[in-house]
Amino acid sequence: MIQEMQNITSSSGRQDLFDLPVNTDVMFTNHKNIYKQSIEKHQRKLLQKISFIRPFLHENETILCISTGCSPAPIIEQFLTGWIVFYLKRSLFIFTNERVFHIPTKSNFSYRNSIAQILYADCQSIAVKGRNLVAEYKSGKKEKFLYIPGSESKKIKTLFQQMPLEGQTSPTLERTHLCPRCTNTLITDQYICPTCSLDFKNKEQTRRISIIYPGGGYFYTGHPLLGIGDALTETYLTLLVIAVSIAAISGVAGSISTLVLFGVILALEKIMTVYHSNHFIKEYIPKDRFIQVLTTVPEAQHSEQVAPKPTTEEILSASWRSN
Repeated sequence: MIQEMQNITSSSGRQDLFDLPVNTDVMFTNHKNIYKQSIEKHQRKLLQKISFIRPFLHENETILCISTGCSPAPIIEQFLTGWIVFYLKRSLFIFTNERVFHIPTKSNFSYRNSIAQILYADCQSIAVKGRNLVAEYKSGKKEKFLYIPGSESKKIKTLFQQMPLEGQTSPTLERTHLCPRCTNTLITDQYICPTCSLDFKNKEQTRRISIIYPGGGYFYTGHPLLGIGDALTETYLTLLVIAVSIAAISGVAGSISTLVLFGVILALEKIMTVYHSNHFIKEYIPKDRFIQVLTTVPEAQHSEQVAPKPTTEEILSASWRSN
């Protein structure tokens, strides 16, 4: 155990791979500290997917391990979504000597300009239980990240056992999102960066688009396949409501109860779209598709500027182009 701890904290195994600081003595070994060629091959493959992380790393911060998994998903969301939640919530986890980066990704694990951090100092406990990464924060909140591969869970469990949960804490004492442009921390439920004024997609626009347009919430949050499926379902239900409404006006017997039934089903479909879309919004998705990391914040960003509020049509059109 002492030797393993020295491997993590020392710089003897630190190398630059793909222009990233990596402790190869830790990254390319298993939970017993034995080098495995298969592990090196897999970790190198994942390293190529995280070139964006360099500006976020602190001086002397070193990457120890990378894993795949899924973002937290409430039981009700898992029940309503089923197996597809595995693809909707896909994430990368980057374990360093200071924190865990949680990267919500696309289904192919590519970067979508969303990034969060879990400081070890913010954790009351952090461990791998089964195939779940469970973090209990000093704020009292608890989060469970799903589907950590079994081949990596033992390695991560060993890392956590050796990692002291002390040091400089964050103001929230829990997982916090970072701005993909200026790398500074974002404020919970505020969808504009307080440092560089980068705009993120927000819940108000999500609700409005979800209600007005069939499948709009999914398109807005960057899930076109879900959007297409939902749009077809909502369109079909809407046509049924219209047809039954005409029948009700014509005095067809039993049409009122049928109209109420289809109306309730359509409303539930809209509610489900808003519910899912709001969870995606919590991952802080920038309105701009292409983000360039700033080394310094431009002076113009510090002055208050009120931009014209885009219309719903402009918002949805931009979302379609970004998918």
